[in-house]
Amino acid sequence: MRSGLFAILMVLPALALTALPASAAGLRDVIDALETPFKASTPEGQRIQDYTADFFQESRIASLDRLQRARGQVSVRFDYRRGQVPTVLFNWEYREPTTQEIVSDGKTLWVYLPENNQVIQSDIEMVSKARETDPMTFLTGLGNLSRDFQISFAEPNRDAEGNYVLDLRPRRSSALLNRMVIVVDRDAAEPTATTKSTVGIEDKNFPVEPSTRPKRLSRGPDLDATRETRSESIKIGPEPVGGLLFPILSTTVYDPNGNSTTIEFSDLRLNRGLSTSQFQFILPAGVEVVRPTGKEMGF
Repeated sequence: MRSGLFAILMVLPALALTALPASAAGLRDVIDALETPFKASTPEGQRIQDYTADFFQESRIASLDRLQRARGQVSVRFDYRRGQVPTVLFNWEYREPTTQEIVSDGKTLWVYLPENNQVIQSDIEMVSKARETDPMTFLTGLGNLSRDFQISFAEPNRDAEGNYVLDLRPRRSSALLNRMVIVVDRDAAEPTATTKSTVGIEDKNFPVEPSTRPKRLSRGPDLDATRETRSESIKIGPEPVGGLLFPILSTTVYDPNGNSTTIEFSDLRLNRGLSTSQFQFILPAGVEVVRPTGKEMGF
């Protein structure tokens, strides 16, 4: 369940156009490409305001050498009005293998477990205070990752598709997070004149060509599905902004025990103007409400 919240960080492969090759980006260029769309100082038309996507999650339990797979839908909204780090509102709906929901309106966190007929309700500020030394609480600050993590290129620093692979280590020790690997879209890190002016806009004058990049993550026999091309799987909002790209293709989070969680997304809808009402949890009748306190609070 905890790993579901990691997915706040994750966004989907960005829409690609055929363009002239760009030169390899340096580490600073890749970090800037990762952080800039989520900074409060970034002009509004160039920021990620919200997104909705289907997600696939694969977690590995190291001690049992076992994989757990899940899928569902996520909606996320960033509120940039409250300072340098935006407030994050989110709604994670798990549909397989079991149903559960993780919701936050930026003030309260609800974790709904229908099988247990129970919802765990926590105050976001109290969660942050209880885990103030835990880098996991900083992950909502995507525009400030270099502040909270030491970032370097992974080995190798490119994946099979030419995207950049970053290795993030928390600057402060954590009992929950040891390392995170983020794959950054090469089109975001290596913007060409074509991608800057037209990516994200479906226009008859700029037809989108399907990507030829191979599939990235095996979904296993029970959840296997052919990955759509990037142009087919991404739906931009009603008033898309030229040049806007989601920089993150995937993230993998490792804890100190060697467990890991990887999340990928499909059918992404970007900047649709999501209402805050979508991030209010409506308590079903007869469900027990549990309100933890202290160190046991949170994810």
